[in-house]
Amino acid sequence: MRIGTSSTGYFKAVPVAGDFARMKRHGYDCVDFQSFGDTENELFTCSNKEFEQKLKTIRASAEESGIEVFQAHGPWHSPLQDATEQDRTKRFEEMAKALYGSALLGCKYLVIHPLMPFGWQSDPEPEKLWEINLRYFTLLTREAQNCGTVLCLENTPMTALSLARPVEILNLVREIDSPYMRVCLDTGHCAVFGQPSDAVRLLGKEYLSTLHVPDNNGREDLHWLPYTGVTDWGAFCHALRDIGFDGVMSIEASVKGTYPPNVRDYLEIGVAMMAKSLAEESERVL
Repeated sequence: MRIGTSSTGYFKAVPVAGDFARMKRHGYDCVDFQSFGDTENELFTCSNKEFEQKLKTIRASAEESGIEVFQAHGPWHSPLQDATEQDRTKRFEEMAKALYGSALLGCKYLVIHPLMPFGWQSDPEPEKLWEINLRYFTLLTREAQNCGTVLCLENTPMTALSLARPVEILNLVREIDSPYMRVCLDTGHCAVFGQPSDAVRLLGKEYLSTLHVPDNNGREDLHWLPYTGVTDWGAFCHALRDIGFDGVMSIEASVKGTYPPNVRDYLEIGVAMMAKSLAEESERVL
């Protein structure tokens, strides 16, 4: 199993010379490209021609360093902008652009969040929430097919919502019934509801395509490093092994930039070693 890391620990919107080389030197094989998440950055404010050129340059830089853009993250607005048809239409256009951008990067998977038209703290109409998401993502899978990119619907830590837990995400993906819609399991989001090992077995190899791997205190989405929170990492790794997961162990936690550069460098190598240990544990024959 290869290992990967979130791009946000190494660069913001667009990498500069040496960013991918630093990832490789630390031990990573892959990157989770998160720059499509912020639709206010330069990738979304530049012209279409510039967009294409920037992403082709990013892909070339990653390939030159031996890093694969394995997965990316789709647009996400905070505060939420899902309440109206106009909001959702705008986000659909942004999603379609991120799908095209993923294809330019040679990236197979685009991770996305469910729509939350009533916000994330209340769920007054669960059936309407379901129908909005079903209709929206059914249409988006057609865009995904045109780009050759697979959408991965991510579980969330929103305890008030009826479309948040892995079982609910899986039910929606099954109803959409497209090879261009699969699941991203976020271990931190999962830990708010229970252990991610149970979710791994629920999803199985057929639906589980990508991972976000952080830890937390079991109550909040904190993006802590593995082994620093409540997750049973041994059980998680054994579950991955049992279903034959062959994707990327992709860490979604990073070392703070406030450390002195030489100290930060050692700590980042340590995080990559942690990812490697998890990957090896997931492949170990008992």
